Amino acid sequence: MSDRFRITLAQLNPTVGDIDGNAQKARAAWEAGKGAGADLVALTEMFITGYNAQDLVMKPAFHNAAISAIEALAAECADGPALAIGGPWVEGGNLYNAYHICRAGRVVTRVLKHHLPNETVFDEVRVFDSGPIGGPYAVGNTRVGSPICEDSWHPDVAETLAETGAEFLLVPNGSPYYRGKMETRVNHVVARVVETGLPLIYLNQVGGQDDQVFDGGSFALNPGGALAWRAPMFDEDVSHVDLERGDDGWRVVEGDKAPVLPDFEADYRAMVQSLRDYCGKTGFGQVLLGMSGGVDSALVATIAVDALGPDNVRCVMLPSEYTSQGSLDDAEACAKALGARYDYVPISGPRAAVTEALAPLFEGTKPDVTEENIQSRLRGLMLMALSNKFGEMLLTTGNKSEVAVGYATIYGDMSGGYNPIKDLYKMRVFETCRWRNDNHRDWMMGNAGEVIPPSIINKPPSAELREDQKDSDSLPDYYVLDALLEMLVDDEASVADCVAAGFDRETVKKVERLIYISEYKRFQSAPGTRLTKRAFWLDRRYPIVNGWRDPSGTKG
Repeated sequence: MSDRFRITLAQLNPTVGDIDGNAQKARAAWEAGKGAGADLVALTEMFITGYNAQDLVMKPAFHNAAISAIEALAAECADGPALAIGGPWVEGGNLYNAYHICRAGRVVTRVLKHHLPNETVFDEVRVFDSGPIGGPYAVGNTRVGSPICEDSWHPDVAETLAETGAEFLLVPNGSPYYRGKMETRVNHVVARVVETGLPLIYLNQVGGQDDQVFDGGSFALNPGGALAWRAPMFDEDVSHVDLERGDDGWRVVEGDKAPVLPDFEADYRAMVQSLRDYCGKTGFGQVLLGMSGGVDSALVATIAVDALGPDNVRCVMLPSEYTSQGSLDDAEACAKALGARYDYVPISGPRAAVTEALAPLFEGTKPDVTEENIQSRLRGLMLMALSNKFGEMLLTTGNKSEVAVGYATIYGDMSGGYNPIKDLYKMRVFETCRWRNDNHRDWMMGNAGEVIPPSIINKPPSAELREDQKDSDSLPDYYVLDALLEMLVDDEASVADCVAAGFDRETVKKVERLIYISEYKRFQSAPGTRLTKRAFWLDRRYPIVNGWRDPSGTKG
């Protein structure tokens, strides 16, 4: 007879800082595992504190409370399966990212993370101390090895665990989403499976935390790298996964294999989930946004409705004399198709009052971008007034192309608490709108069908702050701009690289300059959903004061 080992894998959505709430989730997962006859109930990396807690976890009162909560959980979960849960640990004056193994009423083992990531959104080197590479821990007569997240991306931890008797690997993670991340994860851990010859279970969390979204998709691989089980992406899931031990060691029993979502669906789900959790975890039940009749605000409104439901979204049109009838019609049609509230608040009166107040000081000058920005700032003021009055969080709607080159008015259309499309280039905004019109999923709270009128998607983009204005008056066409931004921002290419790729040097230098001089705007901008490895905020940290410009690409 072969031996059997059951693990209850809890792919859950913790809240950073909510130690009691996270402990309740862990207890519920343990109860489910107990009811299913599990030998071990496993939660994710730093689950008790939520992840990524950043500097909060260094606060002694906080990490001590988290450690106490884990010890209390261990006592409460004495009569049943072992419990494995991530949380901080302090020893010898050092603070560790640890995996606590609880059994028979106490914490019997603590695995300490060895490899601390110090790139993109991670600053673990400045937060935690590196733990030594240890051996496996025992659950009954089975020895389990748990490389913690980044430890599974390097061969030494898994190899040591295999050499010291681990029979399979259980990897707790706090691994945030970016486009294509699932393939990267699988490639790394397949290497560990091949090197050790052991089955590997990769357990990831779900949910939004500030700009980051954790996409779940936990999975199990058998020796050789064959997929045995996979949980859904983005959804909370508690699964009971079995391993059987035969003459050739442990094997994960074949189970459900949820699909990996294609890029457009995964990106859209990430934007919906991040907004839903940002509102839910900060206490906002409703949102509002300025509805211009353009493609960006239409997409943000659609994301908001899918995240929170149409009754919780207010769309506000704030027209001036430059707002076209087409924009008025499109904004109202989109709001109605979504089922959201639509309000109409002209800014002509307030604008006249501001113009009159400034007239003595502006005497002798010609109208310029100043007057254009007054319109945008009035809209921001009025939207923030609605936010204050009704307790609705204001969403800002600038796409990554605009955010990159500063094609937005600070304290105007940049006003707001969250921006779900902040990491979405303009050309991808268009494609995402088309994708949403053609697709509907159970996790979307909005209507199915064509919720974004094609006229919004197809018309030339315009800020409509002056007569006959088009974005192309100030910027290269978006297909050119986005291609340049992907090189200069995402790939850190030089001017010479862009010129060699066929772009006009003068255009490249203009875009480079706009990127650098807009850093102060991005520094003050709202957080937004991270979709790539080069999102603005933690992924790309540039100085605001920056006198350097790339001299390359000049003809010799």
